[in-house]
Amino acid sequence: MRVKRRSKHRKVVKFYATCFGFREPYRVLVDGTFVYHLLLHRLLPADDALQSLLSASRPPPLFTSKCVLAELRRLGKSHAEAFDAAGLLATAKCEHDKVVSAVDCILSLIGDKNHEHFFVATQDSDLRAKLREVPGVPVIYGLKSSLFIEQPSVQQRKFAQLDEEKRLHMGKTEYQMQLKVASDGKMAENENASDDEKKRRPVSSLVQNALGVADKSKFKKKRPKGPNPLSCKKKKPKPQLSAAQNQGPKADGEAKRKRVRKRKKSHTVSKPTEATTIVHPDMTRLECDGKGWLDAMCPGVVYPGK
Repeated sequence: MRVKRRSKHRKVVKFYATCFGFREPYRVLVDGTFVYHLLLHRLLPADDALQSLLSASRPPPLFTSKCVLAELRRLGKSHAEAFDAAGLLATAKCEHDKVVSAVDCILSLIGDKNHEHFFVATQDSDLRAKLREVPGVPVIYGLKSSLFIEQPSVQQRKFAQLDEEKRLHMGKTEYQMQLKVASDGKMAENENASDDEKKRRPVSSLVQNALGVADKSKFKKKRPKGPNPLSCKKKKPKPQLSAAQNQGPKADGEAKRKRVRKRKKSHTVSKPTEATTIVHPDMTRLECDGKGWLDAMCPGVVYPGK
């Protein structure tokens, strides 16, 4: 919560510094109610407490007025300590022959636009309501042992917006001066230029040159860049074709030479022959294959080369 509160206070101070020209050291105008509140809750020293509130680089000087001191004196012993403390502050000069109330004195010191750039510190709710209607018046108040800055009111924000728009537009005197410069420059150019040049020149260019307005600079359009040559693969040279390959297809009359393929002979496995039937002289039938018919015919006989 304390961090959020401090950031809000910084934004308020920045608003008044940007829109109304507040600069350090900030000046704080206090009344009797605020001095009494500081002493009651022991927010001392007061300049250090206000320095942390405003996020300033140095303690802000505190001011009061002779009308505020007179009011504290009239309140008696209950505000004697506040009167003594207020007497130590710097006194802002108020143009009053007779002593007036503290509210009227502070409003007269602030004026219509707070030209002195005062931060007004008060606990008076009626005075705070009146100060919200005056542009450029930041209000400080206390709540128990904490100090706060009021957010800018609607009237103050509207005034800042109108003032900014007024600064953006050209004033009446400045506009007349620009017209005079433009007319003088146009007349000088027309006197020096020939008749043909006068016809060729457009009126808008003459006015722009007289006002000192430069033409818009032509920026180069950003075009898509090519790939990085260092990261690209180099092109390989194409192989040159021979003379025979460069020649076109043969004429229709010429027959194409057929390619003869030589096939390797595969090793064939001899299939076993079928069993044969042999008739023995003794009229017995012997079944044997192609290789063992002799053994079947003559068992027990040894043949040479076997």
